[in-house]
Amino acid sequence: MSQNNNSFIEHNTLDNGVQIATRELPNAQSVAIGIFMDVGSRDEAPHHAGIAHALEHMVFKGTDKLDVHELAESLDALGGNANAFTSRERTCFHLHVLHEDWQKAVELLSDMLLHPALPEDEWQREREVIYAEMSMVDDNPDEWVYDQHISQVFAGHSMGKPVLGTKDTLASFSVQDLRDYLNAHYRGGNVLIAAAGRIKHQDLLAQIKQSEWVAASDAKKAQRSTPSIQSGSHHMNKPMEQAQVVMSWKSVHITSPDKPAAWLANQLLGGSMSSILFREIREKRGLAYSIGSHLSTYTDAGLLSISCSTMPEQLERCLDVLNHTIEDACKGVPLAMIERAQRQLTVQFRMGMDAVEGSMLQLGALLDDSVIYSPLAWVDKVNAVSPEQVQDLLSIQLKADVLQTIVLPTEA
Repeated sequence: MSQNNNSFIEHNTLDNGVQIATRELPNAQSVAIGIFMDVGSRDEAPHHAGIAHALEHMVFKGTDKLDVHELAESLDALGGNANAFTSRERTCFHLHVLHEDWQKAVELLSDMLLHPALPEDEWQREREVIYAEMSMVDDNPDEWVYDQHISQVFAGHSMGKPVLGTKDTLASFSVQDLRDYLNAHYRGGNVLIAAAGRIKHQDLLAQIKQSEWVAASDAKKAQRSTPSIQSGSHHMNKPMEQAQVVMSWKSVHITSPDKPAAWLANQLLGGSMSSILFREIREKRGLAYSIGSHLSTYTDAGLLSISCSTMPEQLERCLDVLNHTIEDACKGVPLAMIERAQRQLTVQFRMGMDAVEGSMLQLGALLDDSVIYSPLAWVDKVNAVSPEQVQDLLSIQLKADVLQTIVLPTEA
């Protein structure tokens, strides 16, 4: 058993690779528990596309001890929030409960993942629910356009696949396929059990040591190939009211030492109401209601993206202003704006320290790096970025090749 030296958390790794991490918040009234799996949609073979997301749904459909209704009642009896998410690189199942109920929360989550019932009749029903979820994404212009954009950015690579999979792949999954995938990947070194709130690390560690997680065999580790980021311009059509624009440039990966500078660059560009894009596109010219930027960081890739929606008749002018604004940002950003962005990130990090669920989710970064930084350490890193560093990074990224997706409305 090994232990690392992160100062604001406690962290152990069991002999079979399962990690246990806690951040104690002694004045909190609650505990957030999460079981993270180091596997996501990018790790799926083509015939398994969407299987991690399908399992995210199906583990809530009962265990060997509890049927679907008894499990739902047990989760509801805790009175907190039970949820899960699947991303391109991660799957997580989590509960937020009162501090006196954390042991029961760990028991339920563990039972769901170690002994899921995966009943055939529930899979037949839940598959229809996922089909409905796919339709909901299709009906949401922002989500649909971004999915199309990502499929072009990472064209030919598993990173570009939709997290939900396809109707054809979902239709092909049997209950045994789901069980085999879970047993192969949701075990051993792919598992991180994290907790934040009013909880003692040694208490959680003791409970896990007495559980079946200790005996769980090691999992298949994903062999990930680094994606290439494509460039170019893609035009599409879809029945909707507004034109949609998404642009992405290559940015930093999740453990890059330049991440604080990349956060600042994103905040400056379109991360707030006082950002460059918001001010120029929306406030000064009224060309868009929705305009902003966001940073996506993965283990071996990163994107700085701009998203904008505007009326079709204003698209040409909006793109012209957008491109000129980007060119101006490359030439120089006022020092006052950089300092304001540093202040904004400082506030976000410090206020996030009060959030139990946010603190638990932050521990998931241990699947990417053996050492993670506290929010206050990140504040220091952000504030240590010089104006020259953030300007250089912003300019380098925005002068690089871009992939642009433009979707124009068609009549329904």
